[in-house]
Amino acid sequence: MALLWALAVLSLLPLVAAESPECANMTGTPLTNASLELIAGKWFYIASAFRHPEYIKWAKKVPSSVMYFTPNQTENVVYFREYITYEDKCLHNSSHLDIQRENGTLIRKVHGVQYSAYVVPTKDPALYMFAYHPEDKEKMGLSLYANTSQVTPEQMSEFHGALKCLGLEVSEIITTDETKSLCGSLEQQHEEERKKKLEEAAQA
Repeated sequence: MALLWALAVLSLLPLVAAESPECANMTGTPLTNASLELIAGKWFYIASAFRHPEYIKWAKKVPSSVMYFTPNQTENVVYFREYITYEDKCLHNSSHLDIQRENGTLIRKVHGVQYSAYVVPTKDPALYMFAYHPEDKEKMGLSLYANTSQVTPEQMSEFHGALKCLGLEVSEIITTDETKSLCGSLEQQHEEERKKKLEEAAQA
């Protein structure tokens, strides 16, 4: 599960060694209530590029992944649910991420290991990106998420620009295919159960 977290959620490290104005704006920024609300809701894992061999191996076995984020400003956490199609099975997980507002990070501990995630700002609010180990050329990576399963050429262009800032190549991109998802029925079941609980709570 540690690797699933590191890849699917989000190790959102700030991009470094950015020389152009565009790249300079991609460094980690403090997380505000407004920026946290931007990542609320359902997101599709669209593409990624990795240098770490284990991450590459994982990404090639994941044709589809969907995330649901629910920020809780009072508790200073982000609750999440994920549905990952891994080879021939659907993996479901739910947990929370601790928010470190000042340095713009999301933190999760898995079996005693802490993973830090730094939100990468995007021009398009329909996108967000996570960068991995930017200080390590052997492990660095970048993931793209969108609020729809298909992105436009302009949206993908923003991802390409971020790859360049990090020092990754477009040729390293591994894309997903939501039509290969095996989690649709489970995701729908959970959504119906969630809505029913909300309706019951509202009537109570």
